[in-house]
Amino acid sequence: MAPWLTVVGIGEDGFSGLGKQARRALLSGTRIFGSPRQLALLPRCVTGERLHWPSPFSLAPVLALRGSPVCVLASGDPMFYGVGASLARQVPADEMQVLSMPSSCALAAARLGWALQDVQVVSLVARPLAALNAHLHGGLRLLVLSNDGDSPAAIAALLRERGFGPSRLWVFEHLGGEAQGQLHGQASTWQHGQTAALNLVAIECVAAPEAPRLHRLAGLPDDAYRHDGQLTKRDVRAITLGRLAPEPGQLLWDVGAGCGSIGIEWMRAHPACRAVAIEADEGRQGLIEYNRDALGVPGLHLVRGKAPMALEGLEPPHAVFIGGGVTRPGVLAHCWSSLRPGGRLVANAVTVQSELALAHFKAQHGGELTRIHVAHAQPLGAFDTWRQALPITLLDVVKPADA
Repeated sequence: MAPWLTVVGIGEDGFSGLGKQARRALLSGTRIFGSPRQLALLPRCVTGERLHWPSPFSLAPVLALRGSPVCVLASGDPMFYGVGASLARQVPADEMQVLSMPSSCALAAARLGWALQDVQVVSLVARPLAALNAHLHGGLRLLVLSNDGDSPAAIAALLRERGFGPSRLWVFEHLGGEAQGQLHGQASTWQHGQTAALNLVAIECVAAPEAPRLHRLAGLPDDAYRHDGQLTKRDVRAITLGRLAPEPGQLLWDVGAGCGSIGIEWMRAHPACRAVAIEADEGRQGLIEYNRDALGVPGLHLVRGKAPMALEGLEPPHAVFIGGGVTRPGVLAHCWSSLRPGGRLVANAVTVQSELALAHFKAQHGGELTRIHVAHAQPLGAFDTWRQALPITLLDVVKPADA
């Protein structure tokens, strides 16, 4: 099928800033989809029917016209956090053409003199502000796609709260258009209120001395979490996540999640990693919700309930961690049967009974048992001595690809 769908990236300079091919497509288009702001940028000589996106947003009206000539307007580069990327997931590449303009991030980087490949881009469009927490590191430069005119002040407040008050901020409004404007300041003294709804925030992250150092590797400090004692401790957590081996796009079930540390660090390993935390205790559910936001992974999905009943209907995982409940009837069996072929199951045990359950499981399905001993030096009078933590038995097993 010849291309029936044309996605046109348009900047704040409107129709006059488009290339010949994009202008020709819009002038000949019979139906043109876009937001009210984008459609208002078109002159009267564009006579095609102007169609607003439905609310709530849906691609269905465009997909229903498959085979008929359709134009879609997008801001800047349609394939960069834009509607073009969404359409490309449902429309074959040979049925659509994309005519791009510079993205707002490209324009901002050019204004600042920042090399775009060295900048981390974060979108807060229809996403929780807490997602920014995962990207706060001293010396890092961020370009943040704002959700609305309240976003810059909220971002400044978040930076202050997280110990990044010395960070420098730039707010670019209506980049590339006649109404473009710029605000600049430090997060600690930011006093600007609401800005233009269409804005982008650039951040040069500077950590105050008291800011937590939260690296991306497995094994965050235990005090990075709020917990009631049900926490996989730092050293064991690092070993456990090493065995789980998170990969981009994969889904983890964290069964008996406690305060959520395993699922959180799984998701921090890569932005595309996903996790479900299954927890029955109400108090710990609240801790999971706090920790996932504080550590920048608000997308962690919390399932409130007890395994194995709470596992029914969940998307099959690529990996499973069982931190508690291996002796509960049906938990190991359900997790194993739900696990995708080639997936990994890791379970930790501290009691004799749970250790026996893992040994029986290994006898049936194979895998590897590892005993973990961790000791910490602690004061004893004027000296130090080793204090042994409870030993952990870890089961690591991969499900056969043909299972």
